[in-house]
Amino acid sequence: MNFSIFVLMISLPTKTIIGRREWASLPIFGLKKVEVKIDTGAYTSSVHVSKIEETDGLLHVVFLDAAHPEFQQITHTFSDFRKKNVKSSNGHIQERYFIRTKIILAGRILNTEFSLTERKAMRYPILIGRKTLKKRFIVDPSLKYTH
Repeated sequence: MNFSIFVLMISLPTKTIIGRREWASLPIFGLKKVEVKIDTGAYTSSVHVSKIEETDGLLHVVFLDAAHPEFQQITHTFSDFRKKNVKSSNGHIQERYFIRTKIILAGRILNTEFSLTERKAMRYPILIGRKTLKKRFIVDPSLKYTH
């Protein structure tokens, strides 16, 4: 084997293989082992919120809802957030808030951005999109709950 090729092979970052469904934690918010949907069709990741309110330049958020076992009914406050129009899979445009936070997925601690939205009607309270997956994971749709 050519030595330069060997060096290149061992210096490439490794990607973790994950399935179409996984467990994740949002440690800053005390959310542990939340079921997530891996969605390579979605660009951004999103998390379900039951309450969201902007007052005096601060964003007040309650994650999840009473139907979820990790629900804590704690209001989290953010000064660092942004708003952006997002087109949903059904074509509707909605203004959403975005925050950055840490997520633990497949044993890896990642800093990523989440849109905050009401996902009560959805089966999974957190959706992980391509922006979070890119250069970090390979998704095998035949797998579930690999980590």
